Amino acid sequence: MWKMANPDTPPDTVPGTVRLPDHPAVVLTVRGTLWLSPDGEIEILEPGPASDRLMADIRPYVCHGRAMARKLGTRAFPALDVLELFAFVHPARFCLPTPRGIAAALGLAIPASHEDEAALLPEAAACLLRQLAEAARHGGDEHDNARRMADILRAMDRGGWPWGPAALAVMQVPADLAPEPSRDTLAGLKVWRRLREWEEGAPDTPPGNMPVEPVEARARLVQLLGVDSEQREQQSAYASSAAHAFLPRERAEEPHVVIAEAGTGIGKTLGYVAPASVWAEKNRGAVWISTFTRNLQRQLDAELDRLHPDPLEKSARVVLRKGRENYLCLLNFEEAVGRIATAGGVTAIPLGLMARWASASRDGDMIGGDFPAWLGDLMGRNLTLDLTDTRGECLYSACSHYQKCFIEHTQRRARRADIVVANHALVMVHAALGGDENAADGSRPTRYVFDEAHHLFEAADSAFAAHLSGQETADLRRWLVGAEAGSRSRSRGLKTRLGDLIAGDEDATKALDEVLHGARALASGGWASRLGSGGAQGPTEAFLALVRQQVYARDRASDGPYSLETETQPPVDGLMEAARTLEAALENLLGPMNKLLQALAALLDREADTLETADRIRIEAAMRSVSRRGVMAVSAWRDMLRSLGTETPEQFVDWFGVERRGGHDWDVGLYRHWVDPTEPFAQAVLEPAHGVLMTSATLSDSGMGKGVEDDAMADGLQTGAWRTGASHLAVPPVQETFPSPFDYAGQTRVIVVNDVSKTDNEAIASAYRVLFEASGGGALGLFTAIARLRGAYQRIAEPLDARGIPLLAQHVDPIDTGTLVDIFRAEENACLLGTDAVRDGVDVPGRSLRLIVFDRVPWPRPDILHKARRARFGGKIYDEMLTRLRLKQAYGRLIRRASDRGVFVMLDRSTPTRLLDAFPEDVTVERTGLANAAAMVRDFLGDGPG
Repeated sequence: MWKMANPDTPPDTVPGTVRLPDHPAVVLTVRGTLWLSPDGEIEILEPGPASDRLMADIRPYVCHGRAMARKLGTRAFPALDVLELFAFVHPARFCLPTPRGIAAALGLAIPASHEDEAALLPEAAACLLRQLAEAARHGGDEHDNARRMADILRAMDRGGWPWGPAALAVMQVPADLAPEPSRDTLAGLKVWRRLREWEEGAPDTPPGNMPVEPVEARARLVQLLGVDSEQREQQSAYASSAAHAFLPRERAEEPHVVIAEAGTGIGKTLGYVAPASVWAEKNRGAVWISTFTRNLQRQLDAELDRLHPDPLEKSARVVLRKGRENYLCLLNFEEAVGRIATAGGVTAIPLGLMARWASASRDGDMIGGDFPAWLGDLMGRNLTLDLTDTRGECLYSACSHYQKCFIEHTQRRARRADIVVANHALVMVHAALGGDENAADGSRPTRYVFDEAHHLFEAADSAFAAHLSGQETADLRRWLVGAEAGSRSRSRGLKTRLGDLIAGDEDATKALDEVLHGARALASGGWASRLGSGGAQGPTEAFLALVRQQVYARDRASDGPYSLETETQPPVDGLMEAARTLEAALENLLGPMNKLLQALAALLDREADTLETADRIRIEAAMRSVSRRGVMAVSAWRDMLRSLGTETPEQFVDWFGVERRGGHDWDVGLYRHWVDPTEPFAQAVLEPAHGVLMTSATLSDSGMGKGVEDDAMADGLQTGAWRTGASHLAVPPVQETFPSPFDYAGQTRVIVVNDVSKTDNEAIASAYRVLFEASGGGALGLFTAIARLRGAYQRIAEPLDARGIPLLAQHVDPIDTGTLVDIFRAEENACLLGTDAVRDGVDVPGRSLRLIVFDRVPWPRPDILHKARRARFGGKIYDEMLTRLRLKQAYGRLIRRASDRGVFVMLDRSTPTRLLDAFPEDVTVERTGLANAAAMVRDFLGDGPG
């Protein structure tokens, strides 16, 4: 039974008297489940016996019990999960989801072994309960906070939260804070009642056009660095060059573009923040800084503390902007709270933790913000991450939470900010729609900084593609029609969102009814299971069933677990007829949607003098949504179907595909991508801008320019202008290169192992083990195939663990990749296995990353899309460019500061010499056997900084 050690203990000594029940502590290791009894006895259990004990309602102390259950292959079990308690006591605070991470966050001794990790769990729980008791005793302004905590805690306790009795006991809630009999038992969860409302302001004036002089950029850089900091001439020169992007534009559609390749260690973040902040202050406008990875957004946010040390000033002048799908939707949250009675009180547990987080969050950002990524995995997506606005169902001003909405608040702050930090995808959508992708924004930025610009091609490829697929069509149907019989969706549908606004308007009502009727031609819930069983319903599913048939008939890997694809021509019997039928059905949907837009526009005009502001905003938002989600998508799908009977336009490549997940069809469709996606990017983003800086450490490729007939293309590939879209502009960009200041020849070694067969998976796994042991950990293993990654993990995890080297693995550990990288960064001797795609997300300075091992040369995947691009951009030369850049990007992860040392190893003995240009000229590449390579790793890293 939970209780205090002494109920008569004075309140001021409560924190030292927390008493915990005598329950075991459990830690999962690669050698088995470590079971620490209350008496201190240790057992290592096999999966079966461990699962049996855990399901016996023993409620052991654990850290991330859900991940433990998945790895054991059992269902969730009752437990005292220290992560859950941490999330309640310290909402919106970073913590790694491991015993060592908990220890670091709480200032406890870091466990040195699995036994220490188990022993830590009850100690950490006691520490957290003491901190909770301390928070409950605060008076004054904190008194209301204590009441809210108690209200949330009671709701969670009634839902069966294992920590509830202990937490209620240590809080010792005074009588005046006890709930009244008539009090709402869910009041604590209704966090929307306590959030601050935003206020609409006057329209902003357009920014000015005053230039930023190089001397101003340099002076601001000195200010940011501090007068006592070492002044680096290369960083100063970089800031001066970046200032060119902040000159006033002289002709329409001719922006000032700077492409600056800056090696690691230049300090490019502050180098571009300097001129950007000067321009924003001089011209009272916002500079949008766009990144690609979550890690760089975090880094940039931290660096901006130098610009605005005062948190309140920073909050007003620096805003992180993301798409709507990243933020907690308060209406979705309210609906979830309202379903507690019918869904079972147990849902109060995740919703209570969500309420705690929402009250403490800076901006409600759940994807890469202050929301712990592990909380969604710990509590399940349904009542955490799925509460974002992922369905495009926003009611805007019709929503009862509109004035408190995290999204609307962030958008309005962004309109008045100096610096807006965004991601490439949002910037492209925002610019393509004229700054009008939501109700709050009404103008596009004039100045951009694209950091991690080597990802622009990839981001544009995704942003400007069109997919006529089961997932996309079913999503549009759900958005238009709403939840249908048998569906678990909470979608409200277009009629619910618009019905009251168009009541009495015959034209609009008729058009809406026709839209809803036409939408029933799209795929509906359960479409994936019907396609393969002959039960396709409607023209969309009939077409997709034949697409699936053609893919499975022609892809040689059709019996494998991975995604499949094939050309659209020649079609199987019946497919063209199905395409024509679907094209007609889409026309019958497109026409009513255009009529609805016309009717809504007429309504705005007709009732301009009498329409309430809130209703006008709702109508305008609905028009934007119907246009973007409906008209634009359906028009693209129609055009794709028309091309099936003719020639695909030369700027596009079309194919049929089946995306598989977990061995099952996840999506099936007709896919269209631009051969060169930087063309629409240049048109939509670059040309309308006044100034753009595009920067990265890996924009150029020294091996390009040879054998390419088109001189402009060759030059563009060499300098990065083609990869960023700048080669499509009328005026060529300013191109600068700033070499890294590091001594790569002295700080790194590059080895190609020449006696391991890349087709022998057991030999490959052994090579990873030998090299990881030689480095003592701190290694990143990159694979070009998930199957080989998983196979290597199974072979080497246990022997490495026996040597005290923890092994993490993407596609094996049931934790999101970002969190895995965070754990890897924090654990100096941990190793991480991942696919080649994970390389850019790894920004790990110091000893935590001192070895990188590739299983084989990361050639581009030879799919249909790549085949088209290869034909357009130089054939073999294009393949080698992409491969060298991947090697260059991976190698660049090793050295992040002057004291770093690292070794890069390629296990593929057939690595062509011409690819080795990816490494700095003064770095010698050694081709040698595995034994000698391990000795070189051990010798080189063993005398490095510890």
